[in-house]
Amino acid sequence: MTGQGAATVLVFAGLDPSGGAGIAADITAIAALGAHALPIVTALTVQDHERVHAVEPVDAVLLARQAQALMAVTRIDAVKIGIPGNRANAEAIAAIITMLRARQPQLPVVLDPVLASGHGDALARGDARAALAPLLALASVATPNLGEAAALDLAACRHVLVTGGHGEGADVINRCGHWSWRWPRLPGAFHGSGCTLAAAIAACLARGDTLEAALGTAQEYVHQSLATAFSIGPGQSIPRRFLSTFTR
Repeated sequence: MTGQGAATVLVFAGLDPSGGAGIAADITAIAALGAHALPIVTALTVQDHERVHAVEPVDAVLLARQAQALMAVTRIDAVKIGIPGNRANAEAIAAIITMLRARQPQLPVVLDPVLASGHGDALARGDARAALAPLLALASVATPNLGEAAALDLAACRHVLVTGGHGEGADVINRCGHWSWRWPRLPGAFHGSGCTLAAAIAACLARGDTLEAALGTAQEYVHQSLATAFSIGPGQSIPRRFLSTFTR
């Protein structure tokens, strides 16, 4: 018996062996919000929940073949992009999105424009800003933190949600155009919060939510995930992405 169709999100992200960030974070966040992830790994990493020691981008041809196999038989309702790993992968992802947009002009694309880990460790081969360049103009929504927003030219992005988690003060203030959201600042540091937010937004857009609703729901979900985060060792905590009380 065939089940009901699920909203799908094509995900491009790196593999984090700690399970705290990258593609593992994306899969769980997307599932928690009622959509289904179609995960394509852009890079293998040597890292834990604190530091990144090495990044090995996958072959761009293999990345493209994986996406093309999915595109041939699967409806894709949104795209989420994390680290491309290098410029070649970013160009391959850009070509895939261009093909998808040829048949789905309004396809939502959410870009988490990661330049480095929370400790400043590199997450791409070569210049991280150059690696992201082919993707910026294709993003329906980009989700930079304050440092990324200052370092990148995001003028080509349709919508930019600047997150205030790296700021100061009692509250975190996130802004997107004329919209703003205020959340109580939580103690401690978290691994994968940016991945979680971008994936959650993509899941909501894949479900058919309006942009404003998707941004609000995703932020509420992330705040709850961080408020109930858990530890797997000294240092940053892991967001609890499966929330029994989150029903939006």
